[in-house]
Amino acid sequence: MKKQGLYNPEFEHENCGAGFICNLKGEKTNQIIHDALEILVKLEHRGGVSADGKTGDGAGLLIDIPHDYFKRVCDFNLPAEREYAVGMVFLPKIENQYQFCKTTFEDEIKAQGLVVLGWRKVPVDSSQLGEIAKASEPIIEQLFIGKTEKIDEAKFKAKLFAARKITEHAIRKSKISESGYFYVPSLSTTTLIYKGIIMPEDIGPYYTDLQQIDLVTRLALVHQRFSTNTMPTWELAQPFRFMCQNGEINTLRGNVSRMRVREEIMKSDVFGPQIDKLFPIILPGKSDSASMDMVVELLTHSGRSLPEIMMMMIPEAWEKHKTMSEERKAFYEYNACIMEPWDGPASVPFTDGDYIGALLDRNGLRPSRYTITKSGKLIMSSEIGVVDIAPEDVERHGRLEPGKMFLVDMNKGRIIQDEEIKSKIVLERPYKKWLDKTR
Repeated sequence: MKKQGLYNPEFEHENCGAGFICNLKGEKTNQIIHDALEILVKLEHRGGVSADGKTGDGAGLLIDIPHDYFKRVCDFNLPAEREYAVGMVFLPKIENQYQFCKTTFEDEIKAQGLVVLGWRKVPVDSSQLGEIAKASEPIIEQLFIGKTEKIDEAKFKAKLFAARKITEHAIRKSKISESGYFYVPSLSTTTLIYKGIIMPEDIGPYYTDLQQIDLVTRLALVHQRFSTNTMPTWELAQPFRFMCQNGEINTLRGNVSRMRVREEIMKSDVFGPQIDKLFPIILPGKSDSASMDMVVELLTHSGRSLPEIMMMMIPEAWEKHKTMSEERKAFYEYNACIMEPWDGPASVPFTDGDYIGALLDRNGLRPSRYTITKSGKLIMSSEIGVVDIAPEDVERHGRLEPGKMFLVDMNKGRIIQDEEIKSKIVLERPYKKWLDKTR
């Protein structure tokens, strides 16, 4: 959204319903899709609705890329799982601008040494939309991208990131009238996002993919948005590419300003000279959650794991903590020199497709409750009761505490508690030694 009248997108904040569900056995099932949609409906009271009664502030879910499903519905061949990427792409409705955006994106993908495997029109039922949502509804397509050479997953992901960022900037600078329609909710080898300014009960009927029995996933990140001082738009619906949020980032203006300053001196072995083409990392006029996600995404290309990035950006109250280990304090002190905290109050569920978890910031003012079932499901949400569970199937309930993280390794099917996660991460590098050298 652009600044107009008294509205300024820099003041955007959100208070929402957020959470995730996953299968701890690592099994991909359609039931997880069904449960995720149920969670969205149960969180409807945490979201906003426009005057037409059908346009929401935003709702959506992030799932695993359904490889077998795409093999069935795509009219082109796909490589092996995780050897290609899928992008969910919002496009303009005006024909020549629609073609311009697609061509610009394809040209940059080729410039990165990648190959366009094909496009797929995402089947939607627009009758499910309210008048306001329908007026700004984009054309929605999925873009499939493959490799032209033998490159590892990290390099492939970096090329995808560069292609998308450079395309975003090119289209924004083109000044076409519908440049704001172009948006890429997800472009990944592991995850896919379905979202919009849709009421929770209408997400499934609108995106007819979500009604297909062979669409399966082992995890789902879900979000129901209530925007505060914010104009709802399709692109600002959540989840974003790596996270969603219940709360607000009250340090946002400082975070964005310092990020812009860092760009003046930023260098990268991963991106080389083209890193300057990726700036600004945080696009202007985006919400606090969208801005934070853009920084998380950049840091995933810095050699850090997603849990480490979340620790770095949302630190505990560590400075005067009398019982915290010196190694953990050194981690936070060292990283405070690199990245200032993104302080809430906020609860932040996150995933990269391999890990899924949530972190409650040190203010501790947003509820994050979880249930683990004997049948192997884990449900975390802004409140309990979002999925119907038989009492005899409940293994245990719990909640996140201020500054604490809860994590699931999806590949190992293992829940990792806060102490174990952080004890491992803080010992991966000699932070205390590095700090002592500078004192």
